[in-house]
Amino acid sequence: MKNNAYTFTLLVAFCAGLLLFPAFAVQAQQLGVFEKNNDVGTVKKAGSATFNASTGQYQLSGSGTNIWGDHDEFQFMWKQLKGDFILYSRGNLVGKGVDPHRKIGWMVRTSLDSKSANVNTSIHGDGLTALQFRRSTGAATEEVRSTVTAPDVFQLERRGGKYIMKVARFGEPFVISEITDVNLGDEVYVGLFICAHNPDVTEKATFRDVRISIPARENFVPYKEYIGSQIELMDVTTGNRQIIYTSPKSLQAPNWTPDGKDLIYNAEGLMYTFNLAKKTPQVLNTDFVKKNNNDHVLSFDGKMLGLSSSSGDPKYGSMVYTVPVTGGKPKQITPTGPSYLHGWSPDGKSLLFTGERNKEFDIYKVPVGGGPEVRLTTAQGLDDGSEYTPDGKYIYFNSNRTGTMQIWRMRPDGSQQETVTTGEYNDWFPHVSPDGKWMVMLSFDKKEVKSDDHPFYKHVYLRLMPIAGGQPKIIAYLYGGQGSINTPSWSPDSKRIAFISNTDMSTPAAVK
Repeated sequence: MKNNAYTFTLLVAFCAGLLLFPAFAVQAQQLGVFEKNNDVGTVKKAGSATFNASTGQYQLSGSGTNIWGDHDEFQFMWKQLKGDFILYSRGNLVGKGVDPHRKIGWMVRTSLDSKSANVNTSIHGDGLTALQFRRSTGAATEEVRSTVTAPDVFQLERRGGKYIMKVARFGEPFVISEITDVNLGDEVYVGLFICAHNPDVTEKATFRDVRISIPARENFVPYKEYIGSQIELMDVTTGNRQIIYTSPKSLQAPNWTPDGKDLIYNAEGLMYTFNLAKKTPQVLNTDFVKKNNNDHVLSFDGKMLGLSSSSGDPKYGSMVYTVPVTGGKPKQITPTGPSYLHGWSPDGKSLLFTGERNKEFDIYKVPVGGGPEVRLTTAQGLDDGSEYTPDGKYIYFNSNRTGTMQIWRMRPDGSQQETVTTGEYNDWFPHVSPDGKWMVMLSFDKKEVKSDDHPFYKHVYLRLMPIAGGQPKIIAYLYGGQGSINTPSWSPDSKRIAFISNTDMSTPAAVK
């Protein structure tokens, strides 16, 4: 009987474990990138948190008197992290609300105690926005107010001992506030919060495009060391983003095939085809051409793929090749290098590439079957990122000939070169939509990145501009860089783009 009882006890425990483990898994799935949620402080009305995996949206509901003074009351959806991080989201309070000081935002706390030291982005119902912080347990809350009212895009970054709040109304550039003298310790709770600012009321908020990114460590070696990647798709009208694939490797430059079925990208020198229905990658055979970089482009009919690779003579560096999109043995096009491919003419007869000749980078045109190269730009400085419009009437490119990297355009023979952007940012890689109406570009902050540098792992904007002219609009705020969108990546219907965002997956930043 003793043995039978013991066996029965083990069986009960085992079955209980089977029930518990799925429960944990379901909760993790329900909370997306977060681990748990709970009310902080003594609240009258319990809050809640949900995650809709199909839309990528989170919803928080919560009560609480305030996040202020020496203690807090609010609903918190969180995970534990160590080291540096970047917290990004778009979000809004739901409805008119009761108290104008109901608030939402990102928060970083030392503990879940109501008196915990913390730093948070506090966006109030009346539009007031502040970087709030409590320096130590039970201390009074302080703030640095932003000049932005009612932002719906907000980011909180920890970089060493500095906390940086960036806020904006979607489509506009970030406005920055920061503090440098609050020490929360290495291990912290990070997450989204809501506070009703009224103990008898429950308020709601929705959040989307939530990203928790771990930046490259401070001493990493550019172009020799890399961090993880996320392939994202974006609706250019709404700005809604969806991560469809994640890898600890450096994935770069997704091309969208004209049939809409696949993406083609490079990783660790190889080319990959990514099936959008199955969400699976497969190596694309490029035979002896193995050292492919992120300058690759599809022909307009989708039958051929142009490559840039350093697989040939080392003294030339990158060379241009073409290969059937289904794979095969590539054909070398440029006889010398360095040569970096960027454009394919709509009639399929010419290729555009950036070539370094006599220590000067210019844009060249070459017949698709090989032959004499024609120099299209002659100005001093770096000319790069050339691409035909779908009607073949213009070539768009980027150039820093004025001291700032700007978008330019010219006729296919190199004539009528003129600026398109104003120089507010260092703008790279103009990509024209298949319908010929829009252009998307990669924009670096001039204070962070020099005009002739297009690095990995920086804060960048993706900006959308009408081809007919007008003010560019920011459609994505991301941690990425040159590999994010340096080749054409529009969907065939001109409604979406594909791009790469980055996060370090090699460092165990999350606390288990």
